[in-house]
Amino acid sequence: MNVNLTMEIAWSLMLARWKQTLVAAIGVTFSITMFITLLSFMTGLNQLLDSLILNRTPHVRIYNEIKPSEVMPIQRVRGLEGYHHFVHSVRASTAREEILNSEAILRAIQSDQRVLGVSPKASAQVFFNAGNVDITGVVNGIDVLVEAELFHFGEYVVAGSLLDVHKLPNTIILGKPLAARLMVELGDIIQLTTPDGERYQAKVVGLYQSGLQDFDKTQSFASLTTVQKILGKSPSYMTDIQVKLKRLEDAPSVAREYELLFGTEAADIQTANAQFDTGTFIRTLIAYAVGVTLLIVAGFGIYNILNMMIYEKMDSIAILKATGFSGRDVRLIFLIIALGIGVFGAITGLFFGFVLSSVIDQIPFVTEALPTTKTYPINYDPLFYLIGLAFSIVTTYLAGFFPAVKASKVDPVVIIRGK
Repeated sequence: MNVNLTMEIAWSLMLARWKQTLVAAIGVTFSITMFITLLSFMTGLNQLLDSLILNRTPHVRIYNEIKPSEVMPIQRVRGLEGYHHFVHSVRASTAREEILNSEAILRAIQSDQRVLGVSPKASAQVFFNAGNVDITGVVNGIDVLVEAELFHFGEYVVAGSLLDVHKLPNTIILGKPLAARLMVELGDIIQLTTPDGERYQAKVVGLYQSGLQDFDKTQSFASLTTVQKILGKSPSYMTDIQVKLKRLEDAPSVAREYELLFGTEAADIQTANAQFDTGTFIRTLIAYAVGVTLLIVAGFGIYNILNMMIYEKMDSIAILKATGFSGRDVRLIFLIIALGIGVFGAITGLFFGFVLSSVIDQIPFVTEALPTTKTYPINYDPLFYLIGLAFSIVTTYLAGFFPAVKASKVDPVVIIRGK
């Protein structure tokens, strides 16, 4: 078999029906272009939505849950061990929100090789005083530098300076909707009251916007030292320890391990956001399904065009076989035609898919709900391009295989006798 001759014949057949060949190539190009664009946009959107959770959520959160005592006083009475006790209207015990031995727990977590970083936190329920009206809110005491490094806190500060909270005492960052409710701006002094009736003044040095409106209406942030001062607590007072792991997949097992080790509650990110993970998976699955459907439709187009080419070129096929070409040679010629269409359509489709994705990536997308987003999200993962190229070649090969087998079985005697 002469490979060069086979390639020349395949090329001649494609040029002889160049309009149909061009239509088939355009079909593959369009399918690959939309596959790349759709997948890049959908996964980019998933990453954007995931970041709203992952950027601000620890992989493992250690805290104390306020709940009723597991052992009722009556169960401690001698002689009543074998009885059934019916206790109604159970109230929470005197358990505290504070994490006991927090500094020792911090040191133990920081020495864990699986941990990327750890951030202490202290939350205080307060009333923000706006004239004669008290607005319920929460002040979160954080280690500003650690929070910015692990949870991208600085990206959500839309006005003012994050470092002012770290450097200056008695300063606070308000959620942007909360600042609007209090009618305050940067540099203003606000007054807040603790549930114990203690009053405290703080200077507004920044505005925060997470994109979650209800969250931002009540939340504010200050340094850990400031919140401990507001509550009148010691420097070791913490209500949460937020852990960021090197591998997100380790979160469930690490959370269970920490619960047993430290005697506290530990929530992992997968359990806390199971519904969100499900939504991400479904959106990605839909994007792949639509893209694969487009490629299959393009494959049927190639199949039909090659079928028509065989019927129209029966005499040419008969002459080839009569002059010594075997059925295998004829099959190879039509497979080369199919793969030529597929490779050309795939390469041009990848190019136009990248171009269209880049155009979408430049379209402004500004909304108060997503303060960190300026343009539509696009994910330029090279894996999408490899999948598109591979699937295009496989689809066009299968589309050309069956017509090629049909062409290889043509009997030249029957065709020539009919002519």
